[in-house]
Amino acid sequence: MTRLSPLGKATARVVVITGGSSGIGRCTAILFAQRGWRIGLIARGDQGLAACRRDVEAAGACAATAQADVADSKSLAQAANAIVAVLGPIDAWINCAGNGVYGRLEDVSEQEFRRVTDVTYHGTVNGTRVALSHMRKRGRGGIVNVCSAIAFHGLPLMSSYAGAKAAVRSFGQAIRGELRLERSAVRISTVFPPAVNTPFFSHALSHMGWPARPARPVYQPEVVALGIWQAMASGRAEITITGTVVTFSLATRLAPGLMGWCVAQMGFERQLTRDSGACALQEMTLFEPSQRVFTVHGPFGRRARGWSVQLWLDRGLNAVANLLRRR
Repeated sequence: MTRLSPLGKATARVVVITGGSSGIGRCTAILFAQRGWRIGLIARGDQGLAACRRDVEAAGACAATAQADVADSKSLAQAANAIVAVLGPIDAWINCAGNGVYGRLEDVSEQEFRRVTDVTYHGTVNGTRVALSHMRKRGRGGIVNVCSAIAFHGLPLMSSYAGAKAAVRSFGQAIRGELRLERSAVRISTVFPPAVNTPFFSHALSHMGWPARPARPVYQPEVVALGIWQAMASGRAEITITGTVVTFSLATRLAPGLMGWCVAQMGFERQLTRDSGACALQEMTLFEPSQRVFTVHGPFGRRARGWSVQLWLDRGLNAVANLLRRR
């Protein structure tokens, strides 16, 4: 079912965001709305979609929502077509949907492992395929795939998620090469966020007896939304969103053995929480959509950072590059 905000159509550009009902997706929708875009939202849960639509409308933008599971390519294509019928042609597509399971490999069932892969990786593939089917007709457009720092080096307890995100990175590189060979004006970017304070951890299934938590340092989702915006605006192939991720990426390339040792020192406890507030928010949504509304933020905001020097430097370098190109 597709719903339109009461503001009607406008002349602004259209962005479609998967995983738009909470967390990074919802935060990104608000940012694009504040900058004058029309927002298409796709997720499984109708309550979360309705809440995000209200955020978009409060920012003065037009929104349309459609329910779909990104792992279902047919349903996702139908959702995109329904949004286009309401808002108009798609200028940008952001693949934000993802889920996770925490546990030792022997404790994670084959069904659970496959589900994480289907949503986090195949959902990105499906979203990119649908986006390209719309953008190739017009000869332009931009796609941003939200990856993770974990693509550079996997973490214990997150084998399914780490494998899926590593696949997302390589997939983006392959499609970027195809688009270059086609001399296509469609651009595809991959962004690498750090650990983020979102409801992802409230939704993740845990086999460890306690809910999952992000490994420090933790950042607020507004930082990631800004990184997604900069990726879309610049068309850069890959953007590491914080200095933490830059350091992590470099270390895995320059000293992989040392990085593997450092990751192992984390143990299991640093990825788990016994906080009563976080425990109360647990609602695992691996196979079913949430039955309540979650906000942009998760329960780990007390020490979360709301800024990124890396993004500030990135904006400055892009401004200089654009100035030089104009001369």
